[in-house]
Amino acid sequence: MVEHLLAIDDVADDFEKIIRWAIEFKRAWKNGDEVAQNFFPLDTLAIGSIYEKPSTRTRVSFEVGINRLGGYPLTLLKNDIQLGKSESVADTANVLSRFLGGITYRCFAHADVAELAKNSDVPVINALSDKHHPCQAAADLMTIIENFDDTEDLKVCWVGDGNNVLHDLMLACAMLGIDIHYAVP
Repeated sequence: MVEHLLAIDDVADDFEKIIRWAIEFKRAWKNGDEVAQNFFPLDTLAIGSIYEKPSTRTRVSFEVGINRLGGYPLTLLKNDIQLGKSESVADTANVLSRFLGGITYRCFAHADVAELAKNSDVPVINALSDKHHPCQAAADLMTIIENFDDTEDLKVCWVGDGNNVLHDLMLACAMLGIDIHYAVP
């Protein structure tokens, strides 16, 4: 069975372990650790990233990350492919699964990334939808833990829109036992 990351709670059982491993890996890589700098789990895999919405940080972080892990990032902008025109999301998933080792999808409707995952034979990562932004929540919590290793008495405060990032940040904080308070319009 193919595993997908559509919402942060898809990795609830392993979330803290994943974050702590990522922090250690980042430190080792930055310090020139030979094992970390020669860790290529995506070796020879092309990873497609579909973008229905413009992106700076998400796109750059995915492309750099895929490359550093030995993969080949392939960016597919909305106007470059037939998604939603002459091909359904299911058709697109079927075709891309034949060529790619994984797919990231930044879309408007969460139903679309769920449909892509349902019809994909390779892992799908939600790079943003109207309901979830799991990678942003993971990055936020990674930064918090890097700076406040002891999270027992930590409180996170969110002031802003009650959006997809907040949704997954609340779930992620709950998974780690971190109190979160929010003020939204």
